[in-house]
Amino acid sequence: MQAIETIELTKKFGNLVAVDKLSFEVEKGEIFGILGPNGAGKTTTIRLLACLLSPSSGSANVGGFDIVKDSMKVREIVGIQTENPSLYERLTAYENLDFFAEAYGILDSQERRKRIRDLLDFFGLWVFKDKKVGAFSRGMKQKLSIARAIVHDPDIIFLDEPTSGLDPESAREIKDLMKSFSRKGKTIVFSTHVLGDAEKLCNRVMIISKGKRVALGALEELLTNTSKPILRITLKKLDQRVIDAIKCFKQVKEVTVADSSSVVSIVLDDVETITPEIIKSVVLNGGLILSVNVVNQSLEDVYLKIVRGGKVEN
Repeated sequence: MQAIETIELTKKFGNLVAVDKLSFEVEKGEIFGILGPNGAGKTTTIRLLACLLSPSSGSANVGGFDIVKDSMKVREIVGIQTENPSLYERLTAYENLDFFAEAYGILDSQERRKRIRDLLDFFGLWVFKDKKVGAFSRGMKQKLSIARAIVHDPDIIFLDEPTSGLDPESAREIKDLMKSFSRKGKTIVFSTHVLGDAEKLCNRVMIISKGKRVALGALEELLTNTSKPILRITLKKLDQRVIDAIKCFKQVKEVTVADSSSVVSIVLDDVETITPEIIKSVVLNGGLILSVNVVNQSLEDVYLKIVRGGKVEN
């Protein structure tokens, strides 16, 4: 069952196209990651889906509601944590959550108190409940911003760089919370620069660049379809003759040398077939080999390859 569907969603700011005909779907209960470099359009996409911005063209359906025709309905069923915490700094932590909970329609004061206590306890902020938010650290504001986003128990949650500014323990708490929500059937869409978070959390990811979708799929699928194994040779001493000899093989797609080292990384079409020939050539050209390893490309390798390549997926 689809929680979100977009069709050629586009947002322009003057001559700048921040989101360019973006089409994708998110399933109910899925943790869906949006990856991309700074300025790729991640934050704008999230703001469009949460109805904080109106699209220039295209359409999107969130939780069964059109983001243009039914924007108020969308706002009722989603929660959003923005990159810059949307909090009232002159109010206390408790007053912030109480204000937003009531704004979201939680009118029973006893229910509000319970939800606020539970959230502040979870994030370790209960002892600071009467402290004005303006005096909070960045990490404390980040956690309170996420608490604000989920105080009304929404079915669809948008998180923009949710672990940014958090210490490792707090970041782990947020990731555990996301997993817990997903198990309960809630849908989570989040943007991140931390590729390790995407690897651990996401059912699928979408990589965007310059507002365009350049890759979409399960992590295993992206790694299989876009990556090739790497033959890594550590030499006692680097010699240009060795590098030139390696590049002569037509099966070699890319050769890189690590900075200030003698480690040569070789991207190949077929590691098993050609590796013995490459090793033989390295030795014949005077290379003294210390080790040979075959490694698989990580999500970071694939991400950089896709973004730098800029090839837009159909």
